[in-house]
Amino acid sequence: MSSTTGITTPALAPLLPVTGAFAMPFSAYFVFLSCRVVYHRLKDRFYVGDNSSKNGDPNNKLYLASRCHQNFIENVPMALIIAAFAELNGGNQKTLSNALTALLTFRVLHVELGLINGLGLGRPIGYWGTMATTLWLGGYAAYLVKGYWGF
Repeated sequence: MSSTTGITTPALAPLLPVTGAFAMPFSAYFVFLSCRVVYHRLKDRFYVGDNSSKNGDPNNKLYLASRCHQNFIENVPMALIIAAFAELNGGNQKTLSNALTALLTFRVLHVELGLINGLGLGRPIGYWGTMATTLWLGGYAAYLVKGYWGF
């Protein structure tokens, strides 16, 4: 006769279905941005650093691709962590799905219609949309545990 000890898988799964569902589109876009950097590195034969121009041109393709990749890394993990906090504390799945869809849309706008071309309308829309979505997620996560604060 066998028995299990400790926490079993059915007790744990699924804890984060919404955040987990968005792992694929966010990771796919991350890989796309990373491959774009690698493409420009190989094309320019510039394997270390982020600007392959001789004079530090801010419109250098490698530099712009690197900034797009770095900017994604700087913003998306915090928003996903906050979304996971909200989800673990009983956040509405549709509300969180809408917020993460907006976040992904703002990140794509920021890069593809903005930063990758230097300056474009997508850049401020993507930036402010990302900031608003992240702030909203933080507020929502705090609201979900308002009882902890005595409200």
